[in-house]
Amino acid sequence: MSSIAFEIPDEIRALCDGLGDFLKAEVITRHDKHHDLLANGRNTYDADGRYVEEVIELIREVRMAASRAGYYNMCVPEELGGSGLGMLAYYVAWEHAFRLCGPHNWLSVYAISHWALGPSRLLERVTPEAREEMLNGMIEGRTSMCFGLSEPGAGSDAAALTTRATPDGNGWRINGRKIWTTNSPIADYCIIFAQTDPERAAARKGGISAFLVPTDAPGFEVESIIRMHGSVGGNEAQLVFEDIRVEPSQLVGELHDGFKNAVFGVSMGRIYNSARALGLARWSLDLALDYSTTRQTFGKPISEYQGVTFPLAESAMELHGAHLMGLNAALLLDRGDLAIKELSMAKAYAVEVGARAIDRAIQAHGAMGFTNEVGLAEAYNVVRLVNVADGTNEILRRTIVHRLLGGDREL
Repeated sequence: MSSIAFEIPDEIRALCDGLGDFLKAEVITRHDKHHDLLANGRNTYDADGRYVEEVIELIREVRMAASRAGYYNMCVPEELGGSGLGMLAYYVAWEHAFRLCGPHNWLSVYAISHWALGPSRLLERVTPEAREEMLNGMIEGRTSMCFGLSEPGAGSDAAALTTRATPDGNGWRINGRKIWTTNSPIADYCIIFAQTDPERAAARKGGISAFLVPTDAPGFEVESIIRMHGSVGGNEAQLVFEDIRVEPSQLVGELHDGFKNAVFGVSMGRIYNSARALGLARWSLDLALDYSTTRQTFGKPISEYQGVTFPLAESAMELHGAHLMGLNAALLLDRGDLAIKELSMAKAYAVEVGARAIDRAIQAHGAMGFTNEVGLAEAYNVVRLVNVADGTNEILRRTIVHRLLGGDREL
């Protein structure tokens, strides 16, 4: 039974059914088998905060199994070797994965190619030479990539980046640094954004280019792992570039016009994070509803107390709205609309109500809600983080208002 009147296409429903079976067989089973390795940070990370080799191999195994099963590349364009499904499939599949797996079975994030970590439409813009070198490994899930955009002084204002690519013969030399670069500690390639025309960049009229760089290139350094939420390790890092030599074949898109790659990628990221927040919030709500029917106080289940259940009803209303907004934004993108306002609304709303829903689920559990075993605190940390990722809620509101004042007032 569905509360959504819009009929999701049969092929996407069937895909999600199969994806669920895959996740149970290839992800949840691995977490059960390797629980001590994947659930205890002291075992997951080494002394420097990086994934240990055993964890990196499990991640690669999931990517490759998902590629063979047809899920990893389902939204990758057909010309790149994928199934060519659109943003609706991307949104629905990610939401399904996060709702099924929750925060504990975190290898699920490698079952579908994330736009910044694996193959996506972004690779349509690499040169034929680069595609020949790296595409097969990426499609098979053997290799992965990262997205080097954010810098210590250029986060929400990404156009303010200072990393530079200066001409060197027929190529360039890249110098600078990046921060918050997800997957960079284990990635094989990095798309690095750098100024190639400082005057145009200062005037915000282009002047930024993107380059595909192997992470083992001389001058490419993972300087430090960024630890968050009290974790002993992580998969985000600060990067330093010192005289990295890049050739014309490593250019992604047009020279001085590489920022279009970033804008395109961030749009996919907002769809992903909307689905991520909704899926984890629905997982949390399900957990709280089930708990409320079994936990008893004063001789009756806590589901009979409005102080417990009314907040859960509030979450259900908000998550229903977030679901509709996400579906709508994905459909608009699939029909060729930029959906700038609608995508900003969907992402900002989903991550905010998602965090509230998880917080209410924690409250419904009482002290149990804070325990590692239940997983609600971990889910909250993830969704709190995506209130910042791919555009803070404040930046998204700025975008919405800008569109409204510019005449885009259809709601």
